[in-house]
Amino acid sequence: MALMQSRTAHSEQLRAASLRVTQPRLAVLDTVTENPHADTETVYRIVRESLPVVSRQAVYDVLAALTTAGLLRRIQPSGTVARYETRVGDNHHHVVCRSCGVIADVDCAVGEAPCLDASQAHGFSIDEAEVVYWGICPGCSAPQSSRPRS
Repeated sequence: MALMQSRTAHSEQLRAASLRVTQPRLAVLDTVTENPHADTETVYRIVRESLPVVSRQAVYDVLAALTTAGLLRRIQPSGTVARYETRVGDNHHHVVCRSCGVIADVDCAVGEAPCLDASQAHGFSIDEAEVVYWGICPGCSAPQSSRPRS
């Protein structure tokens, strides 16, 4: 039931963005919705589970088209691969674990987008600010003996 509702919502999003509704586009939107901050390879692997004939290039093309249309946001913290999320338009930030690489969303600390005022705009009309916080997640900072075993 939830997948049907999600598919309907994603179909409407695609049409609103003047994009054709295709199975690869729906599968990529479903995958990124269910796996925020997934990298390209992860998206490809999961999409292939439901659409075994889809090519890697098709998934790359869909990610690019959905990002250009504003349905996905591409983030790439320094030293990491590109990742995708469906949370767009609110100019939130991210926190990244230096140890395991897990990424979490962080809402703007103050105000509306861009939520940070540049000390010098150099004539730019600023519409977005990107902040990446780095640290160690709770799972990696827990003592070794209290960490869950995998």
